[in-house]
Amino acid sequence: MMINSIPIGILAGAGQFVAFNIIVVAVLGLCIGSLLNVVIYRVPRGVSIAVGRSHCLGCCRELAWYDLIPLLSYLLLRGRCRSCREPISWCYPLVELLTAALFVIVYLHTGLTAVLIKYLFLVALLVAVSFIDLEHFLIPDSLVLAGVIFGIGIGFIVQDISFWSALLGAVSCSGFLLLVALISRGGMGMGDVKLALVTGLFLGWPQGLVGLFAGACAGGLIGIILLMTGIRGRKDPIPFGPFIALGTLAALLWGSQILNLLFGPLG
Repeated sequence: MMINSIPIGILAGAGQFVAFNIIVVAVLGLCIGSLLNVVIYRVPRGVSIAVGRSHCLGCCRELAWYDLIPLLSYLLLRGRCRSCREPISWCYPLVELLTAALFVIVYLHTGLTAVLIKYLFLVALLVAVSFIDLEHFLIPDSLVLAGVIFGIGIGFIVQDISFWSALLGAVSCSGFLLLVALISRGGMGMGDVKLALVTGLFLGWPQGLVGLFAGACAGGLIGIILLMTGIRGRKDPIPFGPFIALGTLAALLWGSQILNLLFGPLG
Protein backbone atom coordinates (compact mmCIF):
# COMPACT_ATOMS: atom_id res chain seq x y z
CA MET A 1 0.00 0.00 0.00
CA MET A 2 1.18 3.54 -0.81
CA ILE A 3 0.42 6.78 1.04
CA ASN A 4 1.01 9.77 -1.25
CA SER A 5 3.34 7.51 -3.30
CA ILE A 6 5.51 6.72 -0.25
CA PRO A 7 5.66 3.03 0.77
CA ILE A 8 4.31 2.33 4.27
CA GLY A 9 7.49 0.41 5.07
CA ILE A 10 9.59 3.52 4.49
CA LEU A 11 7.28 5.60 6.66
CA ALA A 12 7.42 3.01 9.44
CA GLY A 13 11.21 2.87 9.21
CA ALA A 14 11.46 6.66 9.39
CA GLY A 15 9.14 6.69 12.41
CA GLN A 16 11.27 4.10 14.20
CA PHE A 17 14.40 6.13 13.44
CA VAL A 18 12.85 9.29 14.91
CA ALA A 19 11.59 7.39 17.97
CA PHE A 20 15.06 5.93 18.57
CA ASN A 21 16.60 9.38 18.24
CA ILE A 22 14.10 10.80 20.72
CA ILE A 23 15.07 8.15 23.27
CA VAL A 24 18.79 8.83 22.74
CA VAL A 25 18.31 12.60 23.01
CA ALA A 26 16.16 12.21 26.14
CA VAL A 27 18.78 10.00 27.84
CA LEU A 28 21.46 12.50 26.85
CA GLY A 29 19.32 15.24 28.37
CA LEU A 30 19.00 13.33 31.63
CA CYS A 31 22.78 12.87 31.80
CA ILE A 32 23.48 16.51 30.96
CA GLY A 33 20.84 17.52 33.51
CA SER A 34 22.71 15.51 36.15
CA LEU A 35 25.89 17.41 35.25
CA LEU A 36 23.98 20.70 35.37
CA ASN A 37 22.96 19.90 38.95
CA VAL A 38 26.65 19.92 39.83
CA VAL A 39 27.12 23.21 37.99
CA ILE A 40 24.07 24.78 39.66
CA TYR A 41 25.27 23.84 43.14
CA ARG A 42 29.01 24.43 42.81
CA VAL A 43 29.56 27.38 40.48
CA PRO A 44 27.81 30.08 42.56
CA ARG A 45 29.63 28.77 45.64
CA GLY A 46 33.02 29.01 43.93
CA VAL A 47 33.61 25.25 44.06
CA SER A 48 35.34 23.51 41.14
CA ILE A 49 33.09 21.26 39.08
CA ALA A 50 36.09 19.16 38.01
CA VAL A 51 37.42 18.22 41.45
CA GLY A 52 35.70 16.20 44.17
CA ARG A 53 32.95 13.61 43.99
CA SER A 54 29.31 14.35 44.67
CA HIS A 55 28.24 13.83 48.27
CA CYS A 56 25.17 14.00 50.47
CA LEU A 57 24.66 17.49 51.87
CA GLY A 58 23.33 15.98 55.10
CA CYS A 59 25.92 13.38 56.12
CA CYS A 60 28.69 14.37 53.63
CA ARG A 61 28.97 10.75 52.46
CA GLU A 62 30.40 10.41 48.96
CA LEU A 63 27.82 8.97 46.60
CA ALA A 64 28.46 5.72 44.75
CA TRP A 65 28.01 5.56 41.00
CA TYR A 66 24.70 3.72 41.36
CA ASP A 67 23.35 6.60 43.43
CA LEU A 68 24.09 9.02 40.62
CA ILE A 69 22.05 7.47 37.81
CA PRO A 70 19.92 10.37 36.52
CA LEU A 71 16.33 10.26 37.77
CA LEU A 72 16.39 6.48 38.36
CA SER A 73 18.50 6.70 41.52
CA TYR A 74 16.18 9.36 42.94
CA LEU A 75 13.15 7.17 42.32
CA LEU A 76 14.74 4.00 43.71
CA LEU A 77 15.91 5.85 46.83
CA ARG A 78 12.49 7.48 47.15
CA GLY A 79 14.10 10.87 47.31
CA ARG A 80 16.31 10.17 50.34
CA CYS A 81 20.01 9.60 50.98
CA ARG A 82 20.90 5.91 51.16
CA SER A 83 23.02 6.49 54.26
CA CYS A 84 21.34 9.11 56.48
CA ARG A 85 17.86 9.14 54.86
CA GLU A 86 18.04 12.91 54.56
CA PRO A 87 15.56 14.13 51.90
CA ILE A 88 17.12 14.88 48.51
CA SER A 89 15.98 18.15 46.98
CA TRP A 90 13.28 17.73 44.33
CA CYS A 91 15.20 20.25 42.24
CA TYR A 92 17.68 17.54 41.19
CA PRO A 93 15.21 15.33 39.29
CA LEU A 94 13.40 18.46 38.08
CA VAL A 95 16.54 19.78 36.40
CA GLU A 96 17.18 16.37 34.82
CA LEU A 97 13.61 15.99 33.55
CA LEU A 98 13.43 19.57 32.31
CA THR A 99 16.72 19.27 30.44
CA ALA A 100 15.64 15.98 28.84
CA ALA A 101 12.28 17.43 27.79
CA LEU A 102 13.86 20.55 26.30
CA PHE A 103 16.47 18.49 24.47
CA VAL A 104 13.71 16.43 22.83
CA ILE A 105 11.74 19.57 21.90
CA VAL A 106 14.81 21.16 20.30
CA TYR A 107 15.61 17.91 18.44
CA LEU A 108 12.08 17.78 17.04
CA HIS A 109 12.51 21.41 15.94
CA THR A 110 15.95 21.15 14.29
CA GLY A 111 16.18 17.48 13.39
CA LEU A 112 19.37 15.49 13.54
CA THR A 113 21.57 18.27 12.16
CA ALA A 114 24.74 20.07 13.18
CA VAL A 115 22.68 23.01 14.43
CA LEU A 116 21.18 20.68 17.03
CA ILE A 117 24.49 20.72 18.95
CA LYS A 118 24.45 24.52 19.03
CA TYR A 119 21.01 24.78 20.54
CA LEU A 120 21.36 21.85 22.94
CA PHE A 121 24.31 23.72 24.44
CA LEU A 122 22.21 26.90 24.65
CA VAL A 123 19.39 25.02 26.37
CA ALA A 124 21.77 23.49 28.92
CA LEU A 125 23.28 26.90 29.62
CA LEU A 126 19.87 28.50 30.08
CA VAL A 127 18.72 25.78 32.48
CA ALA A 128 21.82 26.20 34.64
CA VAL A 129 21.63 30.00 34.62
CA SER A 130 17.90 30.00 35.43
CA PHE A 131 18.17 27.80 38.50
CA ILE A 132 21.24 29.68 39.78
CA ASP A 133 19.51 33.03 39.29
CA LEU A 134 16.36 31.82 41.04
CA GLU A 135 18.32 30.76 44.12
CA HIS A 136 21.17 33.28 44.27
CA PHE A 137 19.97 36.23 42.15
CA LEU A 138 23.21 35.78 40.25
CA ILE A 139 24.29 34.97 36.70
CA PRO A 140 27.90 33.71 36.93
CA ASP A 141 30.42 35.32 34.59
CA SER A 142 32.01 31.91 34.01
CA LEU A 143 28.83 30.58 32.41
CA VAL A 144 28.40 33.72 30.33
CA LEU A 145 32.00 33.42 29.12
CA ALA A 146 31.45 29.76 28.24
CA GLY A 147 28.39 30.77 26.24
CA VAL A 148 30.25 33.47 24.34
CA ILE A 149 33.20 31.22 23.50
CA PHE A 150 31.04 28.30 22.41
CA GLY A 151 28.62 30.57 20.55
CA ILE A 152 31.40 32.16 18.49
CA GLY A 153 33.13 28.84 17.83
CA ILE A 154 30.03 26.89 16.83
CA GLY A 155 28.82 29.83 14.77
CA PHE A 156 31.73 29.45 12.36
CA ILE A 157 31.03 25.73 12.03
CA VAL A 158 27.24 25.60 11.80
CA GLN A 159 26.53 28.95 10.07
CA ASP A 160 22.76 28.70 10.46
CA ILE A 161 22.85 32.49 10.82
CA SER A 162 25.35 34.90 9.33
CA PHE A 163 28.24 36.44 11.26
CA TRP A 164 26.64 39.88 11.00
CA SER A 165 23.29 38.58 12.20
CA ALA A 166 24.96 37.04 15.26
CA LEU A 167 26.95 40.21 15.94
CA LEU A 168 23.92 42.48 15.54
CA GLY A 169 21.84 40.16 17.71
CA ALA A 170 24.43 40.22 20.49
CA VAL A 171 24.92 43.99 20.35
CA SER A 172 21.22 44.87 20.12
CA CYS A 173 20.11 42.54 22.91
CA SER A 174 22.85 43.45 25.36
CA GLY A 175 22.67 47.13 24.39
CA PHE A 176 18.93 47.28 24.99
CA LEU A 177 19.18 45.72 28.44
CA LEU A 178 22.19 47.89 29.27
CA LEU A 179 20.04 50.94 28.52
CA VAL A 180 17.29 49.53 30.74
CA ALA A 181 19.84 48.90 33.52
CA LEU A 182 21.14 52.47 33.32
CA ILE A 183 17.67 53.99 33.30
CA SER A 184 16.38 51.77 36.12
CA ARG A 185 19.48 52.47 38.25
CA GLY A 186 19.94 48.94 39.50
CA GLY A 187 16.54 47.56 38.61
CA MET A 188 18.23 45.42 35.96
CA GLY A 189 21.40 43.52 36.85
CA MET A 190 24.50 43.43 34.67
CA GLY A 191 24.28 39.64 34.69
CA ASP A 192 21.06 39.95 32.70
CA VAL A 193 22.82 42.25 30.22
CA LYS A 194 25.61 39.70 29.74
CA LEU A 195 23.15 36.84 29.34
CA ALA A 196 21.27 38.85 26.70
CA LEU A 197 24.54 39.17 24.79
CA VAL A 198 24.81 35.37 24.72
CA THR A 199 21.22 34.77 23.64
CA GLY A 200 21.52 37.44 20.94
CA LEU A 201 24.73 35.81 19.72
CA PHE A 202 23.03 32.43 19.39
CA LEU A 203 19.72 33.59 17.91
CA GLY A 204 20.96 36.50 15.81
CA TRP A 205 18.95 39.43 14.48
CA PRO A 206 16.04 39.96 14.92
CA GLN A 207 15.15 36.73 16.77
CA GLY A 208 17.32 37.76 19.71
CA LEU A 209 15.18 40.83 20.34
CA VAL A 210 12.05 38.73 19.87
CA GLY A 211 13.32 36.54 22.69
CA LEU A 212 13.86 39.57 24.94
CA PHE A 213 10.39 40.87 24.11
CA ALA A 214 8.79 37.50 24.91
CA GLY A 215 10.81 37.24 28.12
CA ALA A 216 9.83 40.75 29.19
CA CYS A 217 6.15 39.99 28.58
CA ALA A 218 6.38 36.77 30.61
CA GLY A 219 8.34 38.52 33.37
CA GLY A 220 5.86 41.39 33.53
CA LEU A 221 2.89 39.04 33.74
CA ILE A 222 4.46 36.88 36.46
CA GLY A 223 5.58 40.00 38.33
CA ILE A 224 2.03 41.36 38.38
CA ILE A 225 0.71 38.01 39.64
CA LEU A 226 3.35 37.87 42.39
CA LEU A 227 2.51 41.41 43.50
CA MET A 228 -1.25 40.83 43.45
CA THR A 229 -0.93 37.64 45.48
CA GLY A 230 1.46 39.21 47.99
CA ILE A 231 4.19 36.68 47.28
CA ARG A 232 6.50 39.56 46.35
CA GLY A 233 6.51 43.19 47.39
CA ARG A 234 7.28 46.18 45.20
CA LYS A 235 10.85 46.38 46.47
CA ASP A 236 11.53 42.62 46.38
CA PRO A 237 13.91 41.55 43.60
CA ILE A 238 12.65 39.20 40.91
CA PRO A 239 15.33 37.36 38.89
CA PHE A 240 15.03 38.14 35.19
CA GLY A 241 17.38 35.41 33.98
CA PRO A 242 14.70 32.69 33.85
CA PHE A 243 12.47 34.98 31.78
CA ILE A 244 15.29 35.69 29.34
CA ALA A 245 15.69 31.93 29.07
CA LEU A 246 11.96 31.41 28.54
CA GLY A 247 11.79 34.12 25.90
CA THR A 248 14.88 32.75 24.15
CA LEU A 249 13.31 29.31 23.88
CA ALA A 250 10.11 30.85 22.53
CA ALA A 251 12.10 32.78 19.91
CA LEU A 252 14.09 29.68 19.00
CA LEU A 253 10.96 27.62 18.41
CA TRP A 254 8.50 30.25 17.14
CA GLY A 255 10.58 33.34 16.32
CA SER A 256 9.40 33.60 12.72
CA GLN A 257 5.75 33.14 13.68
CA ILE A 258 6.01 35.83 16.37
CA LEU A 259 7.58 38.25 13.87
CA ASN A 260 4.83 37.53 11.34
CA LEU A 261 2.20 38.05 14.02
CA LEU A 262 3.67 41.42 15.03
CA PHE A 263 4.72 42.83 11.67
CA GLY A 264 3.09 40.64 9.05
CA PRO A 265 4.97 38.49 6.52
CA LEU A 266 8.51 39.78 6.06
CA GLY A 267 9.95 39.58 2.59
